Amino acid sequence: MKNLKKIYIIALLLVSNIGILSAQQIKGLVFDLESSQRLSDVQIENISNNKSTTSASDGSFTIDGKKNDYLVLRAKGYDRDTAFIYQDGVSRIYLVRDKSIIRIDEVTVTRMTDSRLNTEIEKAKNNSKAVETSQNRGGLRVSPSRLFGKEARIARNSIKILQLEQEQRLVDRTFTDELILSLISMPNDQLALFKDKYRPSYAFIKQARKEDLTAYILDSFAKFKKQ
Repeated sequence: MKNLKKIYIIALLLVSNIGILSAQQIKGLVFDLESSQRLSDVQIENISNNKSTTSASDGSFTIDGKKNDYLVLRAKGYDRDTAFIYQDGVSRIYLVRDKSIIRIDEVTVTRMTDSRLNTEIEKAKNNSKAVETSQNRGGLRVSPSRLFGKEARIARNSIKILQLEQEQRLVDRTFTDELILSLISMPNDQLALFKDKYRPSYAFIKQARKEDLTAYILDSFAKFKKQ
């Protein structure tokens, strides 16, 4: 009788685990690259499992899927983009307007490789420059149209978005679950809250040594426990 109870309990645990795995979801927000406005009615398809959905009025979406899946995004007036989900949490996805001066083809800002992200930052910087070279007029000259024009404004705004993504990646790759749990112990639900509340700044992460980061996590956890 005891053995039957054990088998029954094990079976229940297996069914529960299967249910949890099958219920995995990807959550995200869709933005316009130029304006940072959230986009609604974006068609989102997970090509790994053929599930699909559309973004809500606030740009948010939830779709069945997991880390390492690929999402295809389509919206009227925007280039078709593909997002690779490489980490847990809410994914920020930026879409590029069709025929925009700043084009980011096939992939979205948050899903670019690091080298491609660097390339797009340099491209945006070049498009925002007010200085031109001219062989006919001799040497360098300042172009008011490039300085105050729409294309330059779009490029400058894109630089901010691209550089912010670059900075966020460094923080994400440094302030990891693995590092935190190697120093302190807490449940997953509290870990997410702790990371959100005490996420370090890019400026700190950029210059922090290993011992600085360790001290920061321990000190932040002490404050977290007092709440």
